[in-house]
Amino acid sequence: MTNFKSGVLTTAIATLGLTFGAAAFASEKPTVVLVHGAFAESSSWNGVVAELHDQGYPVIALANPLRSVKSDAAYLSDVVAQTKGPVVLVGHSYGGSVISNVKADQDKVKALVYVAAFAPEQGENIAELSGRYPGGTLGPALAAPVVLKDGNKDLYIQQDKFGVQFAADVPAAEAALMAATQRPVTEAALHEASGAPAWKKIPSWAIYGTADKNIPAAAMKFMAERAGAKKIVEIKDASHVVMTSKPQQVAKLIVEAAEATVK
Repeated sequence: MTNFKSGVLTTAIATLGLTFGAAAFASEKPTVVLVHGAFAESSSWNGVVAELHDQGYPVIALANPLRSVKSDAAYLSDVVAQTKGPVVLVGHSYGGSVISNVKADQDKVKALVYVAAFAPEQGENIAELSGRYPGGTLGPALAAPVVLKDGNKDLYIQQDKFGVQFAADVPAAEAALMAATQRPVTEAALHEASGAPAWKKIPSWAIYGTADKNIPAAAMKFMAERAGAKKIVEIKDASHVVMTSKPQQVAKLIVEAAEATVK
């Protein structure tokens, strides 16, 4: 029995090494690390992953803990440190705040791509940024919070409002699946002050939709311009999950960022 357990552990470690060492099979290309945001999960990137794989890019769709900006960024930093070769970080929504707070190792992280995402300045928080411009309707769409033993609260979007609020340009059946599998973010994370932003040292790109109801398009334009984004793509009538509804356009921008920064 002991030998069996040891063998399983060895296999698991080897598999993990293959995942984080994927860049070794495509040494000319960086590993793209995709960081989902609140009310989403890793499969929201499936279309983008398929596009990137078709072009030979190794990809990690990170399972973002969604507990706090600082701890989530620390977890991402650990993953980046154990990934061979250069990395392009891509953040969606709250995930943009996470990639902004990652350790800014320019020898490792070559580009940041913000996909319908927050790009906060030091001291700013997500709740304040999303309310700075009119148009966001997330508040009324939230379900009653789940109160945790530590006093924090987990937030979800009401499933019957998920499609209209979060994924209006995604087929209804797919949006219903996304609603059922959404992962919660803590309320505290949305009010947590951001640290020194990585976008001040690492070049960035941005893409978002004009019909986003979670983060007003004006807010995302402001943040992208402030970060000095090399290119800003605005997709008419796209929802908050632009990576799910428009994976080709999102993948195209990621590839552009990769090609511009990794030689």
